[in-house]
Amino acid sequence: MQWIKIFASAAEADMTLIENKPQLIVVHGKRICLVKWGGKFLAVSDRCTHNGESLSKGKVNPVGEIVCPWHGQQFNLKNGREVFERSPDLECFPVKIEQTGLYLGL
Repeated sequence: MQWIKIFASAAEADMTLIENKPQLIVVHGKRICLVKWGGKFLAVSDRCTHNGESLSKGKVNPVGEIVCPWHGQQFNLKNGREVFERSPDLECFPVKIEQTGLYLGL
């Protein structure tokens, strides 16, 4: 696994990302949906496994699921599972915070 620095510090990430508002980032050609939820940073594939819509255009519900803006598929941000098992799970990416910044694992 390769760790890619996304932000120079946790404080920068905290100021940049809005709680419960998905953010698209592209890392090494991969489209990733980065979310700050419950004070934690979580990352999943940006592509809905049902129809390919960008999940960063969606919303995060109160229980920590990203909701696809097209057909409403709901994916758990912690494990990528589609809540009602209607479509395949999302790929999840580990996020870690160190003194030197916020990193995404690929």
